[in-house]
Amino acid sequence: MSFRVFTTALRRAATMARPTMASVARPTARSSLMKAATAIPSIQSRGMKTLDFGGTKETVYERADVPKEKLLETFKNDTIAVLGYGPQGRGQALNLRDNGVNVIIGQREGKTYEQAIEEGWVPGKNLFPVLDAVDKGTVVMNLLSDAYQTEIWPQMKPLLTPGKTLYFSHGFSIVYKDQTKIEPPEGVDVVLVAPKGSGFTVRRLFQEGRGINSSFAVYQDASGRAKDRTVALGIGIGSGYMYETTFEKEVYSDLFGERGVLMGAIQGLFQAQYEVLRANGHSPSEAFNETVEEATQSLYPLIGERGMDWMYSNCSTTAMRGALDWWRPFHDASKPVFEKLYKSVKDGSETARSLDRNSQPDYREKLQEELREIRESEIWRTGKTVRQLRPENSGKN
Repeated sequence: MSFRVFTTALRRAATMARPTMASVARPTARSSLMKAATAIPSIQSRGMKTLDFGGTKETVYERADVPKEKLLETFKNDTIAVLGYGPQGRGQALNLRDNGVNVIIGQREGKTYEQAIEEGWVPGKNLFPVLDAVDKGTVVMNLLSDAYQTEIWPQMKPLLTPGKTLYFSHGFSIVYKDQTKIEPPEGVDVVLVAPKGSGFTVRRLFQEGRGINSSFAVYQDASGRAKDRTVALGIGIGSGYMYETTFEKEVYSDLFGERGVLMGAIQGLFQAQYEVLRANGHSPSEAFNETVEEATQSLYPLIGERGMDWMYSNCSTTAMRGALDWWRPFHDASKPVFEKLYKSVKDGSETARSLDRNSQPDYREKLQEELREIRESEIWRTGKTVRQLRPENSGKN
């Protein structure tokens, strides 16, 4: 590959990538986590506004719509029960706690339960078995795995009494209720805030004084205040800005995206290009650099900062010509696959397979075997070596 990114563009991207707001160090021990409420990062605040997204007007909601005083006033009489201390549960719970909201955790005993204790949650005080947390909570944030949500629902539903709020970060269980059997009771608000990133990113961006983009939706408004409370919850968990959607649109776009460009398709493309380069005599290091390293470390950050056309215009004319000539053939070849994927999401095939596989008693072992296959493939073993050569990783294992 003959991409040559202009030095000025890289310098500008590096400058723009630096945090421009005050930030705090990521907590690494219980003592620092316990002080988090008094070490909240300085954040930028803007308000609700209508913006033009490629010719379509949409309303977005930002931090200024819910200053901390309003957040605390909104939930002053609430106990927010976060079910599950996995990546999303952990990130959202810690951010809410740092924002001063009354939070408890519902988590099964095990490795994750012990992690919660290490990070300052106290059994019997703000760390409970899942169903106990549901009973105690007035806002029940159901961040359990999709499979476990289905399994525990018969015991959970009677505890969701009128006046409570049932919160999700994924529309899966509600939209595919024919498969999950999850139908919320009357008298409760049913809402969603879906961060557009992993729980790790939700936490990290909050600690850096930034914020994750999120969508939100209201499925059932029993209180008449569900939308306002949902926006407040979204800000409380660390959202930088939010846009409104529906449970159905959220789950379709989410399942489609992660199986497509975000995760599934990108692995397939990386693997295919790497294999062609290796088959034509290129070394592993050259094949990896021209497939993954240059993309993630040089070009993708430019796309994130200013868009695809800006990245193109800051590469050599040879690279630009080639990209402009070849993007359409790749589009035409991949679009039928994306159409097939969206159909399988919409008709429930994807969820049926996910629920079936993730409900098997040995699903963790099988999952680890699939991940091991990727991890031990030549491309990603090469990547491990390449990452060690980055200057910032010098001296690290």
